[in-house]
Amino acid sequence: MNEYNDEYWMRQALSLAKRAQEEGEVPVGALLVLNNQVIGEGWNRPIGRHDPTAHAEIMALRQGGSVLQNYRLLDATLYVTLEPCVMCAGAMIHSRISRLVYGAADEKTGAAGSLVDILRHPGMNHQVEIVSGVLAEECSTTLSNFFRLRREQKKALKLTQQTGIIKS
Repeated sequence: MNEYNDEYWMRQALSLAKRAQEEGEVPVGALLVLNNQVIGEGWNRPIGRHDPTAHAEIMALRQGGSVLQNYRLLDATLYVTLEPCVMCAGAMIHSRISRLVYGAADEKTGAAGSLVDILRHPGMNHQVEIVSGVLAEECSTTLSNFFRLRREQKKALKLTQQTGIIKS
C-alpha cells in the first residue's frame, strides 16, 4: 500500500477547490484522510446550497462522520487549501481530528494562527496539530486568480450598465 505525503493529498484538495470555482464558489477544497484513505471530501458550497456552514471543511467533516458512523474523527488529518475560519476550526476541535494541513494562510479570518489560533488554544478541550504552507503558492494563486477574475467581471458589468455597451 502506498503511503502518500501531505503534498499528494493537498493536490487532491486543490482539484476539489477547482470544483468549487466551476460552481461559482470561492475555490477552497478539503480532504479528510484516515489511515491513508479518503473518508471525506468537500468544496465550498455556501452560495449554491444557501447554507452559511457549507464550507469545504465542514462538508468533508460531515462526510467523514457519515463514513465512520461517528462524530469523533480520531487520528484523521484534514487537508484544506485555505487556512480555516473560526467556524471550521471549532468543528475540527469537536470532531477531534488529530492534524490540519493547509495551504494558503488567511490573514483576515484565519483561525489556525494567522488571525487567531483556535486549534491550539490552551483553553480548548482538544488541540489539533497544524502544518501550514503545503503547496501554499498554488493554493494562494488559485484564490488570487479567482478574486481577480471576479473583480474584472464586476467592473465589466458596471461598465456595461453605465454605457449600455456589451463587450465580447
